[in-house]
Amino acid sequence: MKIIIFTDLDGTLLNHNDHSFEDARPSLERIKRKDIPLIITTSKTRKEVENLQKILEIKEPFIVENGGGIFFPGGYQGFKIKNSLHRPPYTIVELGKPYAEIRRFIKIVGKQFGIRGFGDLTSQEIMEFTGLSVEDAKMAKEREFTEPFILERESGLEVLNDLALREGMKVVRGGRFSHLLSVHQDKGKAVEIVKDIFRENCGEEMVTIGLGDSENDLPMLKNVDIPVLIPNYDGGYEELDLRNLIKSKYPGSKGWNESVKEILNDLERADY
Repeated sequence: MKIIIFTDLDGTLLNHNDHSFEDARPSLERIKRKDIPLIITTSKTRKEVENLQKILEIKEPFIVENGGGIFFPGGYQGFKIKNSLHRPPYTIVELGKPYAEIRRFIKIVGKQFGIRGFGDLTSQEIMEFTGLSVEDAKMAKEREFTEPFILERESGLEVLNDLALREGMKVVRGGRFSHLLSVHQDKGKAVEIVKDIFRENCGEEMVTIGLGDSENDLPMLKNVDIPVLIPNYDGGYEELDLRNLIKSKYPGSKGWNESVKEILNDLERADY
């Protein structure tokens, strides 16, 4: 039985305030020892994930920008991947719209709704909103499929979403920002594709684990066998309607570590 872990980053594997994963190290090391694929599934950009993977010392497939793109390292385990693009060093499955198309819509409706997207914000402003370093803020601006944004008038979100739907886009709420993206993408669809790729290439039964903390993680959590909801930094939980949901006791990397530890212990006892 193959175990695969899908994980959100901000507020989940990474703490909300200091972006640290230090408390998750024990479970991260255990995952590496057992060769369990850790599939980062995030609203962050490819550059941000590449940087984090170097720090974590892993080289696994990852999903960026709320399911906009799925990136497999070239030649990963000899996998054959249908409907993919070969762009060294990756084999890519694209679900999102090009970033230029997203930005065109933002420019048309931006003033009407008081939208300020990452394409409008300076690196310094992104640092102030997120607590990221200057280098991390620069990487966060290198987008390919989606636009995180802040809205001056939250009451306009529903009308904005209606306009976006007419253009084949939608608005999804995340931990700190709302995100404008293609209607054809979300974390759940990307997770399903990754699961299919592993199933077709590995030819064995799988058990999948997913960890997230916010509304945009719900599609991912719906599409795994063992969904885990990490609480917000203040201890509260998003209201996610999911029957078999496990709620972690702790926020951020501590909750991530404890949840993964307990789940792996349970699977080992069940001889997975």
